Amino acid sequence: MNLLLDICPQSVEIEGLQIPISSDFRVSILFEIAMQDRELSDMEKLQIVLDLYFPDTYIPDTKQAIEQAIWFYSCGKEEEKSESSGTGRQKEIYSFEYDDEYIYSAFLEQYGIDLNLEELHWWKFKALFRGLKEDCLMSKIMGYRAMDVSSDMSKAEQKYYRKMKELYALPDLRSQDEKEKEFAESLFGVL
Repeated sequence: MNLLLDICPQSVEIEGLQIPISSDFRVSILFEIAMQDRELSDMEKLQIVLDLYFPDTYIPDTKQAIEQAIWFYSCGKEEEKSESSGTGRQKEIYSFEYDDEYIYSAFLEQYGIDLNLEELHWWKFKALFRGLKEDCLMSKIMGYRAMDVSSDMSKAEQKYYRKMKELYALPDLRSQDEKEKEFAESLFGVL
């Protein structure tokens, strides 16, 4: 799929049938938030995928529908390599749930798009999100979160970037057990 040459899909193929898929960016944002919800079981998440992307639609093959929903969410591309901290955990640099105001204002400022009023295909939304200029606040915040503060930096830079990382840190939603397990794993990696 090439966003410059192809029309963004409004349906996916399941069992040889073209099944309409909810393509609005809000649906995929809700999908991402649900997949990150630690309170939901895997079965609840699978049902949410079907309810969000294929509301009130007969689905001939649930497994294919879920695969197609994930393909759609991934904008028709292979999974991207993501930043990872030394602990093997993926570094989260944005959250649709917690950065909503920053994202909203970035789209309004840079593109003149009021996300409350626009119907925008998920693939177009993602392309615009990735294309945010580096001087917009949301891009700066993602940069702070992704940055590794290192000894190569001056003391003033280290202090500034640590302060920015702390100021814009996303909440740590891991359970105490998960935090302790990760800490233990990082200790074993050092020893």
